[in-house]
Amino acid sequence: MPLYVKDQEVDRLAERLSTLRKVSKTEAVRQALVHELQRAESEPTLVEKAKAFVRDLDAKYPKKGPPADKAFIDSLYEDN
Repeated sequence: MPLYVKDQEVDRLAERLSTLRKVSKTEAVRQALVHELQRAESEPTLVEKAKAFVRDLDAKYPKKGPPADKAFIDSLYEDN
């Protein structure tokens, strides 16, 4: 199936890469796409990044004292 690129900048980049790699423009585009897919698939997802961020926060700021259970939360709203 053909792929037509109608963007001069993309054509210029493909030409530049093909010259550097000493391959055809088609091969340069194929290599670039394969490389980008490999990079994208190996990159952690947003969820994985968020979990790591929370783990780092937990390590940096450990929880102190007992957990806030229902009785504690209710005591905050009691009229004194």
